[in-house]
Amino acid sequence: QVQLVESGGGLVQAGGSLRLSCAASGRTFSSYAIGWFRQAPGKEREFVAVVSWTGTNTRYADSVKGRFTISRDNARNTVYLQMNSLKPEDTAVYYCARAVTSTQYDNWGQGTQVTVSS
Repeated sequence: QVQLVESGGGLVQAGGSLRLSCAASGRTFSSYAIGWFRQAPGKEREFVAVVSWTGTNTRYADSVKGRFTISRDNARNTVYLQMNSLKPEDTAVYYCARAVTSTQYDNWGQGTQVTVSS
């Protein structure tokens, strides 16, 4: 199955930006929608955004609308999450995963830490 690896996390001040990358190893990467999720300590994993396999359809959690942008470059086997106007409440480990149904994801990566300070 496809293997996913997240990168790009780090420590930023509130109002700053980061771009996360989700790199896939599989040849069939472009056949799947890819989602971003996040999990803060002591909290449930939370949906952030998803992009269709074509890159034309996207959906975002209300908490990140207008601030985050998900996109994909199938030629590079990579999905991106551009995170602008970051807030301390965005602090979490961010994961990407492959959509196998409209609600079920698999092939979770190991995550990348995003920390937003005040």
